[in-house]
This record gives sequence, C-alpha cells and structure tokens, in this order.
Amino acid sequence: MAESPCLSLILPAFNEVGRIRQTIEQTQAYLTQRRIVHEIIVAADGDDGTRETVAKMARGDRRLSVFGSERRGGKGRGIRLGIQRAVGQIIGFADADFKTPIEELDKLLPWFREGYDIVIGSRAMAESRIENPQPLYRQLGSRAFALAMHTILGLWHINDTQCGFKFFRAPVARDLFARQRIDGYMFDVEILHLAEQSGYHIKEVGVRWRDDGDSRLQLVAGNWRNMIDILRIRFGRANLSPAPAEERLSPVGCGDRSAA
Repeated sequence: MAESPCLSLILPAFNEVGRIRQTIEQTQAYLTQRRIVHEIIVAADGDDGTRETVAKMARGDRRLSVFGSERRGGKGRGIRLGIQRAVGQIIGFADADFKTPIEELDKLLPWFREGYDIVIGSRAMAESRIENPQPLYRQLGSRAFALAMHTILGLWHINDTQCGFKFFRAPVARDLFARQRIDGYMFDVEILHLAEQSGYHIKEVGVRWRDDGDSRLQLVAGNWRNMIDILRIRFGRANLSPAPAEERLSPVGCGDRSAA
C-alpha cells in the first residue's frame, strides 16, 4: 500500500506547455531527494496542450494528476479546486514557471514544526533575493497596489501578499479555501485576510525570486479588476469564525530533517 503523501503541491498552469514538463521533473527530483512523500496536482486551463502533456506524464505515476478546461477559470479557482483534491498533511502551491525555485521550500517547511499554520514566500524581506527584477513600471505599479490594498484591508504585517509560493497545514487550507470566492489574482489577498481574521498563525519567509518577463496581467484592465476584488474582499460577507484552537496549535513536518 502506497504511503500517504505528506505534501500536496498544486501547480496552476495556464498555457504552460513549453515548460510544464521541466517544472514537474525538477519538482519530483527535489522532493525525492528530500525524501518527502508527495503528490503534484496540476490545475491546467488553456488550449495549448498543457493538460495533455501532464496527463501523459501521469500515466503510471500516482503522484501526478491534472485537471482543467480550455476556458480560463482563474488562478484562484484552479487552486481552490486543487485543494479539494489534495490529501497531504501540508498543502501548497507554486507558480508553474518557478519564479520561486522549488528548492526554496527548504526555508519554509521547518516553520510548520514550530507550530505555524501558514508559511508564505516573500520578495520583500531582508533575506529575500531578487535575481531578475520586474521592469520599473511594474515595480511602481506593485507598490501603488500594495499601498492601496493595505489601506483598505490592513494586513500591514505582511510585506508581500502576491508571491506565488504559499503553504498551509491541510485543515487550514481546506477551511480557508472553502470560504474563498475570488477566482483571479487577488485570491492571495483574500486568503490572507480570512486567515488573519480567523486567528491563524502566519510566517513570512524571504525567498529567491526571478521575473520571467511573461506577465499575464493586463496593466490597466487587470489592476482595475484587482481593485474591484479588493473592495469585494473588504465589504463582502464571509464566514470569519476561527477554527478550533487545538487544530491551530499542532505542529507538522515533512521529509527527512537531516536532508534540508
């Protein structure tokens, strides 16, 4: 009988056929080296053959699965559906283009043994390393967005809400994403807002990050939609009741501690 996975990793992928194979192979090599029993779930929307490529790789490999449709459903929706399928003790997601290298997981997993519920990668900590920065106009836009978002929602103690490298204890992930409604890019903000209101313990960790120059966000229309979603988060109705305290305090860990 196969051992239950400790880690469920969700890879949201919209038309990523050119790099999805390399991403999966690199991820599996890293997790195997670290002796982390895992599963990889690819949420693949689009029509470029990404789903078909992953489905072919998944034949005979129970650690790998894929779902999605030709229509773009949104990153938030893809991760929400992925979490419904996940069975690991820790559930997280990383960008399919690996803006944050999978090896940075070494820095995040130990914090779960310290009792944290959510551990997130960050581009804005003293120990963060930006290997290939965004163009200046996108950096300025990100700063303006962050100021507006913090002013409306708070979350002042979180320096970077948008890094696509976030991990959760499984009961916490299921609780938060069952209440999450934003399908687009602002789902990160919604999840962190729900987590803060629910009293979950969040740890922000500096990671390596590199811009690949392939932003899917339309600068004007995309930011307008994002601001509408921020207002939906702020003024929408949501169940913010906290999870039971005993669930929040139990530590969990993955892999061979000596390997990290």
